Amino acid sequence: MKPKDMMNGQTSTHQQDRQPGIEAKMEPLPHQPLDYKGVGRLEGKAALITGGDSGIGRAVAVLYAKEGADVAISYLDETEDAEETKRLVEAEGKRCLLLPGDIKDEEHCINLVEKTVEEFGKLNILVNNAAIQYVREDVLEISSEQFEEVFQVNFFSQFYLTKAAVRHMEAGDSIISTSSINAYRGNPMFMDYSATKGAITAWTRSIAQSLIKKGIRANSVAPGPVWTPLIPATIGEDKIEQFGQDSLMGRPGQPSEHAWPYVMLASDEASYMTGQAIHINGGTYTSS
Repeated sequence: MKPKDMMNGQTSTHQQDRQPGIEAKMEPLPHQPLDYKGVGRLEGKAALITGGDSGIGRAVAVLYAKEGADVAISYLDETEDAEETKRLVEAEGKRCLLLPGDIKDEEHCINLVEKTVEEFGKLNILVNNAAIQYVREDVLEISSEQFEEVFQVNFFSQFYLTKAAVRHMEAGDSIISTSSINAYRGNPMFMDYSATKGAITAWTRSIAQSLIKKGIRANSVAPGPVWTPLIPATIGEDKIEQFGQDSLMGRPGQPSEHAWPYVMLASDEASYMTGQAIHINGGTYTSS
């Protein structure tokens, strides 16, 4: 089934009650880029991807493997999803290191980087992709505990990981962060989530200016509505039917439609690109 057909007339029948969600339990399953043909753009490189077990993270892991990179996958505890991602990476003849644990913890983030370097002997690409979100349509419903948790997972982890990673990176290496359309237009359902994505956007632009002295590039990808495990883990079934319908294309995107920019940004083809955001949102115009 093609990506454009995946959500036409279909709705999820498996609401999930945990963050960040399980891809194996989704219906329909997200479309992953299994038919992509790599040409060695990332041959010999090693990547660390947070939230790499499912959704966009899995799609990026698969494409990186198809382009020649070994991949380390950071995830919370979604073992079934992680094992499937590992199977897909290894099917391309590349190594896949699974690293479960909570990225809210700075020591764990440091260990993620160190274990990746220990396994592969290098770290060339860091993809800060993991995130959580909660629906709260009234600011008074957002507890301090929730606000702190969302920032710890979505933003503070990127600070921890970036600091740990750049110690091992060299000129030509790349940091890529997953931002969001909500960083540019806000979202009354996801106020704290949107704030973290705004912080990620400013952080990426700032570190790009600092790290270019070392020859390390930093960019972001800003998805719009995309069918990943976060959606059934967040949005009620009564709203999923309308999810993504307000995009210009009238549907949500698929992980397979988001992964290519992560390849390009990690490759030498983007050697003159840093501090930028690539928008993939089905046609919504934003001010970047």
